[in-house]
Amino acid sequence: MRFIHTADWHLGRTFHNVPLVEDQAHVLNQLVDVVRETRADALVVAGDIYDRAVPPTDAVRLLGDVLERVVVGLGVPVVMIAGNHDSPDRLEFGAPLLSARGLHVRGTLDPDAGPVVLSDEHGPVSFFLLPYAEPPLVRERLGDDGLRSHDEAMKALTAHLLGSQAPGTGLSARRPRSAARATGSPAPGRSVLVGHCFAMGGESSESERPLSVGGAGTVDTAHFRGFSYTALGHLHRPQAFGSRVRYSGSLLKYSFSEADHRKSVSLVELNGAGEVGAQEIPLSPRRDVRIVEGFLEEILGGPGPRTPSGGSPDDYLLVRLLDKQAILDPMGKLRDAFPNVLHVERPGLWRTGEVQVAGRERLRESVLDLFAAFFQEMTDEPLSAEQRAAFAEIVEAVDRDAREAGP
Repeated sequence: MRFIHTADWHLGRTFHNVPLVEDQAHVLNQLVDVVRETRADALVVAGDIYDRAVPPTDAVRLLGDVLERVVVGLGVPVVMIAGNHDSPDRLEFGAPLLSARGLHVRGTLDPDAGPVVLSDEHGPVSFFLLPYAEPPLVRERLGDDGLRSHDEAMKALTAHLLGSQAPGTGLSARRPRSAARATGSPAPGRSVLVGHCFAMGGESSESERPLSVGGAGTVDTAHFRGFSYTALGHLHRPQAFGSRVRYSGSLLKYSFSEADHRKSVSLVELNGAGEVGAQEIPLSPRRDVRIVEGFLEEILGGPGPRTPSGGSPDDYLLVRLLDKQAILDPMGKLRDAFPNVLHVERPGLWRTGEVQVAGRERLRESVLDLFAAFFQEMTDEPLSAEQRAAFAEIVEAVDRDAREAGP
């Protein structure tokens, strides 16, 4: 079976207050072309479909257009889950009706829902869908009060799913094309887990929302060993853990920390014996995201020794000016040549390199770390373990409410 693995579309996102819907439509057009040209049997989207719980209307229209072109136009089923940015209930609206046409959406966690099942010439493949869920919800759904961390929750969920594989269960996926026909019973043999989490050892970027304020949000990839392939979302850099666990990465670069990323979707092929192979198919953005460093005259005069060659003047740019003297309206001067300069840094005005590095590192600290530093500064006492846990619980509750309420 051949399917496309993608994730982290973040439809409706803005980048330094610039709406990205046209940029997202540009790469999604390429995704539809990839599905058609590779003759994929399915499209898998592993969470963070939208950038926030209440997405803007143009993002909803874009998603509807893309899904119609894939499911109706190409006759390719879509398997999609909610990520930590999505509203589970809103994303899952109409799911039973949509599944009859080949659009299979799982927004809320239901460990007993059974897999979506597709078949090819070798037989059935079970797609197990695990939308993002925080440990308290997993405790409730599995009835296990001992599940406290994301790792414990994922271990219990995957064990539950693997233990529930039995002929005669699951959701048959309608497939109009003969290459992958619908079937009514899953097989314990070939299986794909679709999940949204932070795998231990994964490389993150600045554009991902933390899954846990206390820093215990990672999960061990050993929990995925029982599946032929695990399609993950959440981390924006494409990366793999062996041949069977993979992040496809995000559609676009959503922060300047991703300037060196190569965005892509993953073409996954699962043979009759359950052996898996994957390759990255690159996406070409409408505008790239780049960091340019140098002196103002050098940058405006063209590529210099400190300025990356190539790229388009219309790219989204962060410019680091090395000039140490005052400059009148540097942003205006830069935008005359590069209209999409989004941010200007002046490290040349900072006192030392140590101050520059310290400032950047402080911006990367979590809310909990920043509060702990503030608490110690004010009280001359470190936060106790109980205080850290209480603060983390409060911040996570506020974050959950903010996600659901929208902007």
